Formats: sequence, C-alpha cells, structure tokens
Amino acid sequence: MNQDRKKRKNIILITGASSGMGREFARQLDAGLDGVEEFWLIARRRTQLEELAGQLKHRARILPMDLTLSEEMNALQRHLARECPVIRMLINCSGYGVMGNFAMLEKEEQAGMIDLNCRALTEMTHICLPFMKKGSRIIQLASSAAFLPQPGFAVYAATKAYVLSYSRALNRELKDRGISVTAICPGPVKTEFFDIAQTTGEIPLYKQFVMAKPDRVVKKAIRDSVSRRELSVYGWTMKAFYLLTKLLPHRLILDVMERIEYAPKDSRWES
Repeated sequence: MNQDRKKRKNIILITGASSGMGREFARQLDAGLDGVEEFWLIARRRTQLEELAGQLKHRARILPMDLTLSEEMNALQRHLARECPVIRMLINCSGYGVMGNFAMLEKEEQAGMIDLNCRALTEMTHICLPFMKKGSRIIQLASSAAFLPQPGFAVYAATKAYVLSYSRALNRELKDRGISVTAICPGPVKTEFFDIAQTTGEIPLYKQFVMAKPDRVVKKAIRDSVSRRELSVYGWTMKAFYLLTKLLPHRLILDVMERIEYAPKDSRWES
C-alpha cells in the first residue's frame, strides 16, 4: 500500500460477471463511466468472462475463480496486494438460489448457498476494503426475498436477508471513511435464474407480471449508488411489497403466499 498514488490504477471489481446482473453492470458502467482504467471480472466460467471482456471499451482483467475456495480467495488477496489498485467500485453479484421444499433438497446445495451468498460476499468485501478510499462505492446484490421468510425458497431468502442487514450496517460503519454501500433488492429479474426455473415448473402469473429486465434494475441501482442510498428497490410493485412487509404481520402475508404457492421441485442458477 506504499506505492505512489499516481501509479495506482482505478478499477471496478465485479463478481458474478459471467452472466445476469454482474454482466449487465459491466456493460452499463463501461458505457457511462470515466476515470476508471480497468475492470476486474470475476466468475467461475472463463469463456463467458472472455466474451464479456472482448465487448468492453475499458481494459478488462478476467479472474476465473471459485469464491467458495479459501485458496482462491487468498490468491486474490495476494494479487490485490501486488497490484495495489484503488477500487472505485466493488459489485458483489455472485450467488445462486435453489427452490423447493427444504427437507427434499440436497443439503450440500443449501449449505452452498450460505457459503457463496453470505460467507464469500463478506470475505470479498473485507478483502477489498483496504484498497478503497473516500468516494468508493460498494453494491451488494440482495433480493426482495430478503424482506420476509419465503417457504419454498427458505435458505435463499435467509441468505439475502443476511446480505441486506449486513450491507445496511456496513454502510453506517463506513460513513466516516466516505465509502457507501448500497443493497439492491429486486424482485424477479429476467436472467438465467428463471430460465432454468421454468424447466422444472411453471412460473406463476403474478411473478411473470412483475418480472423486470436486468438493464432497468441495474440502471436504477447505479443511480441509487451514485446518490449513496443504502437500499435500491426497482419498480412500484416491489416498493409496494417492501412497504407491505413493514406494515402487515409476516404471518398474514405468508398465509396469502401459501394460497398462490409456487414451489418448483428443484432449480439452480449460478454466476
């Protein structure tokens, strides 16, 4: 950290960059952001990262890695220490969800959600913080599933509740350093997640009705991050849902959800 500041690169680091929201963040920031020399793109799938890097105007460094492996996280930490960049934005989009009855799903898949959605996100944030300065921003991908418990999506919703709570607390802790944290809580977004879900069950009409396009969700998230808001919720339906979870007992909302239950047998998406 003793390198000449003039020689330090300003970078944006994005996890889950191979698809979905992570890829969309890279594309939009590449088109509309100045003062950044390099994008660091992280995901497991090298081919998709290479394809994305070839589409960007900015120089891109691809880092294929599994964030659930301690040795790979340690290698990233050493890489950061050698390069000593200034991380202007950290965008944590890596994660996956498994839908279905908790007792019927594989325990490894469900424990894996906790490992990637919670532990890896927390560790990545901790690793990156020493390389951030006043004005740097963090975006954490949570979900509207964080707003209340969700039968048929129990562990995933719980992991996103963690991300939301952690991000809001961290935003307050980093206030004096001039670093902001924004938690994104979208509803259903048209990404690989629901493409795969439809192979195991029919998405109910109410979810199809509120399905958002990733470019619109990301555009609002970037705008909210610039405004240093701690929470980004896209669309009036999700804002109304958020308000509902604050005004009504969760038991009552869950009773209604059970009447329009959607519990696909088993579906998985990942970045």
